[in-house]
Order: sequence, then structure tokens, then C-alpha cells
Amino acid sequence: MAQRLHLVFGGELVNPSKNVFKDTSKIHIVGMFPDYATAFSAWKAEAQRTVDDAHMRYFIAHIHRLRDEKEAGSPTEELGA
Repeated sequence: MAQRLHLVFGGELVNPSKNVFKDTSKIHIVGMFPDYATAFSAWKAEAQRTVDDAHMRYFIAHIHRLRDEKEAGSPTEELGA
């Protein structure tokens, strides 16, 4: 069975309406999780912890999608472009 790894991370955004981090050196890496349910639980905890700060945002990255060598690669879009 393939691993379905998920990365939870977040930090302060320049503007709450865009996904551009204010300082990438201060991105908070919550952790790598073996399934979506566990990642979602970690994401939810961090999102609730920072709910009063509109500039803080947390994300779940589907790392397993990057590792699927059978799928064709797609162009990477840079944040803020």
C-alpha cells in the first residue's frame, strides 16, 4: 500500500487574501503525517490556536502526490506570482 504523506505548515501572511508568507524563514512546520485524517487534526489544532490572528494561515500539503512517479509532472506555481 502506498504511503499518503501530508505536511502541515503555516505562518504569517502579508495579506490575508493572498497566500504569500511575510517571512519564509519563520514558517512553522507542524509536521509530516501518515494520513489525511491525522494531518487534518493537526491543521485544525493550529488553525484554532491562531484563530484571532487573521494573518496566520496553516496549510496541508499532499506530499504523496509529489512522490507519485507514475503521474506526469505539472508546472510549479510560485507563491505571489
